[in-house]
Amino acid sequence: MKYDLIVIGGGPAGLAAAYEAYKNDAGKILILERDKELGGILNQCIHNGFGVHSFKEELTGPEYAQRYIDMLEDSSVDYKLDTMVLSIEDAGETKKVESISAEDGYLNLETKSIILAMGCRERTRGAIQIPGDRPSGVFTAGTAQRYINMEGYMVGKKVVILGSGDIGLIMARRMTLEGAEVEAVVELMPYSNGLNRNIVQCLNDYDIPLLLSHTVTKIVGKKRLEAVVISEVDESFTPIAGTEKTIECDTLLLSVGLIPENEITKNAGIKIDPRTNGPIVNGSMETNVDGIFACGNVVHVHDLVDFVSTESKRAGLNAANYINGLLKVETESTIIKNGDRVTYTVPQTIVYDNMEDVQEVMFRVSNVFENVFITVRNKDGELVKKMKRPVVAPAEMERIKLRKKDIEKAQGSLTIALEEVI
Repeated sequence: MKYDLIVIGGGPAGLAAAYEAYKNDAGKILILERDKELGGILNQCIHNGFGVHSFKEELTGPEYAQRYIDMLEDSSVDYKLDTMVLSIEDAGETKKVESISAEDGYLNLETKSIILAMGCRERTRGAIQIPGDRPSGVFTAGTAQRYINMEGYMVGKKVVILGSGDIGLIMARRMTLEGAEVEAVVELMPYSNGLNRNIVQCLNDYDIPLLLSHTVTKIVGKKRLEAVVISEVDESFTPIAGTEKTIECDTLLLSVGLIPENEITKNAGIKIDPRTNGPIVNGSMETNVDGIFACGNVVHVHDLVDFVSTESKRAGLNAANYINGLLKVETESTIIKNGDRVTYTVPQTIVYDNMEDVQEVMFRVSNVFENVFITVRNKDGELVKKMKRPVVAPAEMERIKLRKKDIEKAQGSLTIALEEVI
């Protein structure tokens, strides 16, 4: 039970990382997946819009996943399904992975390198503390999506959706197409947290109202949900008295954020970035523990699966380089910081000796801003790079490309920020 590389997670991140590692001679590779099939969340995303960047054509989620599954079937990469990873441990030159499954029982695996690709999970009603009764009919949007698209169950007929994240927007359209009435999408923030294309295609095309600066303040119903009370909120997100409105419904879907799945990451002593709730990684997607890499939504929540695949390929390539002794030991790194109106950056550090010609840094902004510069400044505040943007928004991940010459000017750190166009 010894491997060169173990990939934890068989979703889009794990599949892309494993195949890229295989192409770069990583040796004996194993994917551990806790579900009954490969593909991860893509299996329940039956809408199109995937693959435009990766395959230059529009695919559904299952079709996108199948492209990578087919590639792996023609490779030497092995995988185990219905297998839960219990823990990982850094034991010097080797890493230990403990897992359990109905078929194999308890497994104690050894490997030279690990890639973390566990994805993320949804925040629940408990995480946002909505007061009121506890009837049936309250689901996270992803759970409802699985029920409808994979299990064949209709979750309700009269629906309110809290949160305008992409899953919530897509489920507004899906519920409508299945014959349900979507009364409203309610959003706490003064802007939507979903991609603009999803607002247009999922709400505007079906005349579904989007209520910004609103939230659910009460759930009504005993056995089954009967209604929700919504209220406007002020600038500090406090419900405004007197603005309450009752909407009769039998279903409430929650699309209130995603959390990277990092319990085993934390237990392994890997440092977590409080801004992303994912592991801190360098430009090679390596964590602070040598030989353990991370990619995809376990690091930070992405907008598009194509970007997950691109990032995961980098993790797979560098895991293979680590196994083959081609990845230089980190000696000196440049810290990437978030400045004014930027909430986080990934990667958090860049090792000059290991970077390719271009290093892409992904980040999100704190609000909707128009006519701004994205600036990169070094430790002394000197301008290294800037790009003009007509509009930026928290829902749209921003990316900036840094070259080796930019890192040479860093003097230890680079800060990415938004600045007004004068």
